[in-house]
Amino acid sequence: MNKFYVLIPIILIAGIGIGYGVFVTTDNNVDTTAKKVITLAIQPTAQASDIESQANELEQYLEQETDYDIQIYVPTSYAGVVEALRFGKADVAFMSAWPAYLAVEKAGATLEIAEVREVVIGDTLTAETFYYSYWVVPKDSPYNTLEDLRGKRAAFSSPLSTSGYVTPMKTMVETGLITVEKGKEVDPKSYFSDVVFAGGYSQAWEALKSNKVDVSIIAGDVSEKLYREVRENTKVIHEQGPIPSHGVVFSKEMDSNAKMEIKRAMLKMGNDDSTKQIMRKLVSAIFVGFEETTAEKHLENLQSALEMTGLKYTEKV
Repeated sequence: MNKFYVLIPIILIAGIGIGYGVFVTTDNNVDTTAKKVITLAIQPTAQASDIESQANELEQYLEQETDYDIQIYVPTSYAGVVEALRFGKADVAFMSAWPAYLAVEKAGATLEIAEVREVVIGDTLTAETFYYSYWVVPKDSPYNTLEDLRGKRAAFSSPLSTSGYVTPMKTMVETGLITVEKGKEVDPKSYFSDVVFAGGYSQAWEALKSNKVDVSIIAGDVSEKLYREVRENTKVIHEQGPIPSHGVVFSKEMDSNAKMEIKRAMLKMGNDDSTKQIMRKLVSAIFVGFEETTAEKHLENLQSALEMTGLKYTEKV
């Protein structure tokens, strides 16, 4: 019978927050000849209690492909993943771009694999490790440039969104429309009369449709249906990117042979429909596969955006 281990706290010394999580295991019995354990941390797309079967599928695949006992750690926050990597509670982690950057910077981890995702770039559905986001206004809007939007109302998906907030703010700083004071974070309210964090791209689109805002953002990694609906009913006034996809991050303490085996197994995922579906159910609904990379290559644009905007990752847990 499958079961969850008790909740465990991870205290964040770096001042990010506090993360909690559960371990998922498929074994009730203690085996004195057990294989070496590799702990994989995943920020779920659902509640931890809802992902047991999907986690077990991933465990079973990785155990079949490697000579290790795989345990899945399911935190409630990305900050919890960073600290798990930092203090040896996790060997590997699936992370979105901004938390992956924090793991590299604060935990000394290495990003070595990027997720290939099903994204729309412009009008083309494709599979890439990057995508773009777009400032959009209604088709009949009198505004045609970012300069036209001074004093207007803007909707962003989330203050933690790389594509829906960080990169758009980089655009505003790069173009000189917003100035960032040294040591402070970029303030969109210094340019827009009202700023809404809608809670997602569909909510931002609803705010734009209902005339609650004058401009919003859409990204090419949302569902194709939502993306095309937005693009067909708006005009793009600015495009920004490329924006990095999710990545696989490895602890600096991880054994090199273990890392090699885990990487080999992960890079095979997506080559067949069964492994693609494991990842689509558990981590990313637009997962296509994995590709080797480095933090320097994959996170370069994100790093420059964070440096320009001064934005800090702060999440509620």
